[in-house]
Amino acid sequence: MTNVSPSQRRIGLFIIGDEILSGRRQDRHFAKAVELLGARGLRLSWAQFLGDDRPALVDALRRSFASGDIVFSCGGIGATPDDHTRQAAAEALGVPTVLHDEARALITRRCQESAAAGKGTADMTAPENVQRLRMGEFPAGSQIVPNPYNQIPGFFIRDHTFVPGFPVMAWPMIEWTLDQRYADLHHAVPHVEHSFLVFELAESTIAPVMEAIEVNWPGIKAFSLPSMGEHGRRHIELGVKGDPAAAALALEFLRSEVRRLGGEFAAAS
Repeated sequence: MTNVSPSQRRIGLFIIGDEILSGRRQDRHFAKAVELLGARGLRLSWAQFLGDDRPALVDALRRSFASGDIVFSCGGIGATPDDHTRQAAAEALGVPTVLHDEARALITRRCQESAAAGKGTADMTAPENVQRLRMGEFPAGSQIVPNPYNQIPGFFIRDHTFVPGFPVMAWPMIEWTLDQRYADLHHAVPHVEHSFLVFELAESTIAPVMEAIEVNWPGIKAFSLPSMGEHGRRHIELGVKGDPAAAALALEFLRSEVRRLGGEFAAAS
């Protein structure tokens, strides 16, 4: 882990797969990642959707490895020709892919269990099992990420966690990584978010107030979310987020300025 304070650690998400970009499948990872992080007092800094395009994956991963960010990558770690994530990660790091010993043992055990249940063969030289073993070929230096669903692991390297695209597998693997590798970051930075609805006030009118908040309370972010007619009238959701003590002061300042400028209040839902 890098020697960076918890407040400086950014967390990113890659969602990989042509099927997502084409609309054949709907992404569910983004919302779940936000939920899993939020439950631990963490926040997502960025997210990117990528297709099964190896050069594009290599470019994106080179940038993310160089960034020092904590990154979760969902999808593309299977062993079919359209899965490129494992190889792209290795290329981005300038290392070969190698069959991980623990991954090989887990995949072998899975094949044996399936054969005992009458599905397939336990012979690891059989073509289908040779193909399955390729799912254990990770960039050299990787560690496994346990998969409680079917025991076929993902991998971890340089603060990047690579999991399958299937939510039933990916989400427990992300949770495991957050709890086993990044427990020291959980709730390490106090953070709150407050907001309220304002009617009869233009964004341009309130913008200088928002700028003043970020000058007077460094680290606090002010935000404005306009609406074109929900709640029956045009309105703005105004708010602040950041350190609880500073956010409370900034919120009171924001409310007082809204009153001064003639805005009408309603509680945000």
